[in-house]
Amino acid sequence: MVLAITGASGAAYAVRLLRGLLGAGRHVHLAISPLGRRLLSDELDIREVNAGSLVGGATDRLFLYDFEDVGSRLASGTFLTDGMVVCPCSSNTLGAIAAGIADNCITRAAAVHLKERRRLILVHREMPVSRIDLENMLRVDAAGGIICPAAPGFYGRPTSIDDLVDFVAGKVLDPLGVEHELLRRWQPIDNDRGQ
Repeated sequence: MVLAITGASGAAYAVRLLRGLLGAGRHVHLAISPLGRRLLSDELDIREVNAGSLVGGATDRLFLYDFEDVGSRLASGTFLTDGMVVCPCSSNTLGAIAAGIADNCITRAAAVHLKERRRLILVHREMPVSRIDLENMLRVDAAGGIICPAAPGFYGRPTSIDDLVDFVAGKVLDPLGVEHELLRRWQPIDNDRGQ
């Protein structure tokens, strides 16, 4: 699985998603933009990006990639993956992906996922969205990508920020087919029993 972190607020979503993927036994190929690194530092005090700082310890299933390396294996259609998530996805990254601009490791990997018809999920976090953002989302959707805005649900009656973060991470893991227990599934209220 490929995970990319860009500079829209929402570092907690990215780290929870990373932990969920690793917890499900997946190998994760991680690329972080320069503003994504700043985001990790500003929001989570992660100043040194490594397995210890991101997931609390060493793992042989996490692989880090240089943002500038458009020649990495992530840039090749011959490198098989189960999908890619950009979380959080800035409007800048959304626009580059929608326009087919593949000038860094993240946008090149996204372009590969679209051309190879592999799952690509963009967790757009900026709001409000402009018409340009909406049109870019439509272009990505038309190309086969999935737009999954970071919009936490409240029907599970969250009691903490972690509950809200888990909800969003769970909603991203679902279309990837990754099993998890991060969110409570919707169950309608049974009015016949007065519940």
